[in-house]
Amino acid sequence: MLDELTLDPEGPVLLVGGYGTVGAEVARMAASVFPLALTGRSPERGRVLAEELGAELRVWDLADPTVFRARARAVVSLVNDPDDRVLRAAIGAAIPYVDITRWTSRLQRAATVTALLDTRAPVVLSSSWMGGVVGLVAAHLAAGLGGADRVEVAIRWDMRDRAGSDSVEFIDRLGLDYEVVRGGQRTTIMPLTDVSRVRIGDSVTKVARIDTPEQFTLPLALGVTTAITRIGFSSAASTSALLTAKRLGLFRLARGERFTGARRALLYSPGKGGTARVRVDVEREGSSRTALITDPAGQAHLTAVGAFAALHRALGTDGAAARVGVNFPEQTPLPESVPAFLASMGVELAITADAEAVSTA
Repeated sequence: MLDELTLDPEGPVLLVGGYGTVGAEVARMAASVFPLALTGRSPERGRVLAEELGAELRVWDLADPTVFRARARAVVSLVNDPDDRVLRAAIGAAIPYVDITRWTSRLQRAATVTALLDTRAPVVLSSSWMGGVVGLVAAHLAAGLGGADRVEVAIRWDMRDRAGSDSVEFIDRLGLDYEVVRGGQRTTIMPLTDVSRVRIGDSVTKVARIDTPEQFTLPLALGVTTAITRIGFSSAASTSALLTAKRLGLFRLARGERFTGARRALLYSPGKGGTARVRVDVEREGSSRTALITDPAGQAHLTAVGAFAALHRALGTDGAAARVGVNFPEQTPLPESVPAFLASMGVELAITADAEAVSTA
């Protein structure tokens, strides 16, 4: 299968999955800057959005072998691309490419595919938590410290928030051990271990380890010797239920597609809206900086903010030239601009240095 994309610097930004929960948020952000083409499996779902934004609407079902043809200035993948179909088509056409959907193993594969092919355009793999926002904030904190030895991320998942069905895909990986860097050494750990309580905003949240891509990319991009990401939930009962399920071996016993619905039902209860909160701690030679990221518009919006930043990075429209080949969010050449960018998108960033408040945005 070889889809036929063509680079057109004056053409639309192609949003693959452009009218899903996150895709619609990205589309609304990007529509004021770029012409858009929205694709997905069910165009009727995207018709109202396309008319609202004046965007082109196309069908591209990644499970359908029909060859897809389009012209684009950039491609943003907002849906799972298990066979790297969108990635390969963009690389083949030398079109700048962004992906925010990959868990660690798929991100590693995408980086390998990019290295092996004749890549002549930027490929921004922005799948760290919330579309790469965590990576951007870590880079900003590290720049203020002159580097980073240790990065810890604590996520508070708001159970009231809007969510797409793929937003809890991480639950499918809770039965799989994964590799991290700790104290400069690579080691394998189990998900939902290393439980602790962390103050995230006004709430003390019980959090536990989870496999996320920034634990792979931060050591490579920033040279950190320890990278830790933990997640907890606004519902203490949900956190306890997950930890209990882990102790009982549910995630190892109930593997495979047959049990996907049952696994995801533990967390997938999308509400009408909530607040996204993430804490990022960076340490360097005894000094530390802490950032609290707060998005009142919720998790889907914050993820879209990360995707929008990655799109600007891929096109070099963020104030610095784009770099051909694999790019991770924390490699931003403009870490000092991160707070202002987030503020412009309605995202609050409160930073403390060694427990002393130094700035808010």
